[in-house]
Amino acid sequence: MPEQTTTLELRINGERRVVAFPTHHTLLEVLREECGLTGTKHGCELGECGTCAVLVDGRPVLSCLALAAEMAGREIQTVEGLQEGNRLHPLQQTFADLNAAQCGYCTPGVLMTAKGLLADNPRPSSEEIREALSGTLCRCTGYHKIIQAVEGAAALSAGEDWTPAEEVLHGTRLPERGSE
Repeated sequence: MPEQTTTLELRINGERRVVAFPTHHTLLEVLREECGLTGTKHGCELGECGTCAVLVDGRPVLSCLALAAEMAGREIQTVEGLQEGNRLHPLQQTFADLNAAQCGYCTPGVLMTAKGLLADNPRPSSEEIREALSGTLCRCTGYHKIIQAVEGAAALSAGEDWTPAEEVLHGTRLPERGSE
């Protein structure tokens, strides 16, 4: 029996795209394989790691669990849609400033989840950031710099000056000899 295909006009990163794909394909598969948007990562494909998070109508969605055939008329944003021209989104800027990404595999999912959080709550507490990102697994960073980067992005988005604390960038200074 031949595979059923669906043809839809999807709105991805502000652009309309006509895409044909096997009806059973997930949004993750269509974004990567049909649209060439490989920033969204394959992770567990069970909805447990968060690396495939994208925004659908401004809300974080695990694209490995969403059928692409259900995305007609919805606004989809991937990590490729964060940057505006040559200007980084505040989240991208603070992640770079703090070196909040190490291997980078989870970073697109973290960025998109954080963007959804900041859209709903422009000034989240550290605890609210932890809660929002709790579904995204990172095996490299320990989350400390990720949380600080989201806090910094919130400040920049509010038009505030933001500079990371010296100890965030370089660690806590050791006491000088003899001053103990």
